[in-house]
Amino acid sequence: MLQMTSCSLPRRGRPVRPGAAAMFLAAMLAGDVVVPSHAAAQAQPPGVSLSTRYVAGQKTSLIVLPVNGTNGDSVATILSRDFDYSDRFNVVSTSSVPVVNGPPNYALFSKLGVDGIVQPTLLSSGWVRVALHDVSKKAVLNSKDFPLPSPALSPAWRSTLHGVSDAVEEWITGQRGIAQTRIAFTRGGRVWIVDSDRANVTPATSGGMSPQWLPGGRGLVYSVLDGVRNPIMTSDLGTGSQRTLAASSGIEHSSPAVSPDGRTVVYARGSDTGTDLYAMPIDGGAPRRITVGRGRASTQPTFSPDGQRIAFMSDRSGRPEVYISDLDGTNVELLTAAAFGDRDYRAGPDWSPDGRLVAFQSRNGGTFQIMTINLRDQSVKFVTNDGRNDDPSWAPDSRHIVFSSTRSGTRQLWIVDIETGRSRQLTFGSEARLSAWSPRLLSQ
Repeated sequence: MLQMTSCSLPRRGRPVRPGAAAMFLAAMLAGDVVVPSHAAAQAQPPGVSLSTRYVAGQKTSLIVLPVNGTNGDSVATILSRDFDYSDRFNVVSTSSVPVVNGPPNYALFSKLGVDGIVQPTLLSSGWVRVALHDVSKKAVLNSKDFPLPSPALSPAWRSTLHGVSDAVEEWITGQRGIAQTRIAFTRGGRVWIVDSDRANVTPATSGGMSPQWLPGGRGLVYSVLDGVRNPIMTSDLGTGSQRTLAASSGIEHSSPAVSPDGRTVVYARGSDTGTDLYAMPIDGGAPRRITVGRGRASTQPTFSPDGQRIAFMSDRSGRPEVYISDLDGTNVELLTAAAFGDRDYRAGPDWSPDGRLVAFQSRNGGTFQIMTINLRDQSVKFVTNDGRNDDPSWAPDSRHIVFSSTRSGTRQLWIVDIETGRSRQLTFGSEARLSAWSPRLLSQ
């Protein structure tokens, strides 16, 4: 049970029948609604007026009202889908309800089990005003005007609208959503990027693999296996400029990780004598050796949220396991206990942004599954059980994980909510793997 700060919307936790919503909602809207402007809303509490306890499996029921005007349907659809993908809300459909101007009939919404009403209005200025109604209080809980860039339906327009849904989620739960994030991945020998709702799949580099994000999503660090210098590269997504961080002829540089402050990159440096981890300033400087494997492999590093420790895969015990050490390589601890005999194989660790869990892939029963281990009590939990699953990467909310899976027939990216177990496919087409979820973007 997690303690979280929240607004006064109750969590009913009971199912809502979309068909019932369609029958009732036409009668719920009548007359003209008065929504406070952004300035007026600031006099109210900012939407986190009391504390509730979040209970797994119970969700706040939301409805996004239809939106008048050009692209109004797209606004309502994107917001509704963002709330659904957050896995914190039951979203009631309004697909068969006509657009009617008027204040909501709170009593009838309450009978439908709706806790909150999200009312977007497209303004003549090109902005969108969003009001959040608390059904139990029969009042507007919060309202704000958000600018939408031109042209409508462009990637920037969609990204900004995702930021709107993230803000509304923060009004309700006290934690900003993750709709306005992106995921980098490897496909066809180059790095691609996709929005968290699977829109706008675009190439980011001409070559490379194993991408990792710079803070704020401003750029990527990735490895290139060209058979010659095999460098670690960085790319600025705003300007397109690229820079080599580490490269040596005949040496393989791979699996980079970026520190939370963006100042340090740790990567694996492999040769005939083994593979070890090295750290170097991202702005340039001499690399510093972290591990001494003596012919063994240490690779796939991931930083703790405070940047002081790393988790990584090493086969120093004779089989791949996940270890934790200080950033200078001292105080090494085995994180994954040997419990499955000779077929043990634990790899691909990723440290959750809240610091509580490390996700990793584990070979069990002849295939690989994603698991998490709690750093406080060492408890282990299976996250997947279908197909082969690899390369976990945490979302900024420490609740969702993106990973590669063969469950659809070809290796694609999937997203899972570790609290409910709900999963959805993110990529389609040719094989996708080695993904990395962005931090919350600077544009927010």
